[in-house]
Amino acid sequence: MYTRYRADIIYPLRLTFVIWLVFTFQFYSHVDLGFLGIYPRTIEGLVGIITGPLVHGNTQHILSNTLPLLFLGVTIFIFYNRIALWVFANCYILTGILVWFFGRPFYHIGASGLIYGLAFFLISFGLFRKDFRSLAISIIVVILYGGLVYGMLPTVSNISWESHAFGASVGIGLAFMYRNTRKLD
Repeated sequence: MYTRYRADIIYPLRLTFVIWLVFTFQFYSHVDLGFLGIYPRTIEGLVGIITGPLVHGNTQHILSNTLPLLFLGVTIFIFYNRIALWVFANCYILTGILVWFFGRPFYHIGASGLIYGLAFFLISFGLFRKDFRSLAISIIVVILYGGLVYGMLPTVSNISWESHAFGASVGIGLAFMYRNTRKLD
């Protein structure tokens, strides 16, 4: 059992490690990697679908994404192991694609689109499935991250509310898609 849990959490841990590795390189080399973000509707911006979530603008940005990414990622991998990798990968890629198609014309960086996708997946999944465990997880995520809703509003010009909104939409869509999955762990 312990081995399974250790294996389950390796994906969120690895991604978080890579994010911190990229940030550390950027910090110590004084190279701004913002150009690796998603720049909507440009060929150059396509690479950002993969690299954008790995790049963070400053210490506050990476710190505000680290714990939610770890908590939400580990939660999905422990409780919904059979679909976790698909949910994780689809939140990552589909959010980026939607930002590339519909985002404002500037570089979108950071893992918050993925975080919104994971959070809204966990919240919606409980509502769609209506089983005790999924509902309990939904309630815990709402208590911890209910304020995420405000991040989808275009209130601050240098924050990618599009990543937040599209991440949430992808998470809800995936929860609906997987709602009838029989065996989850």
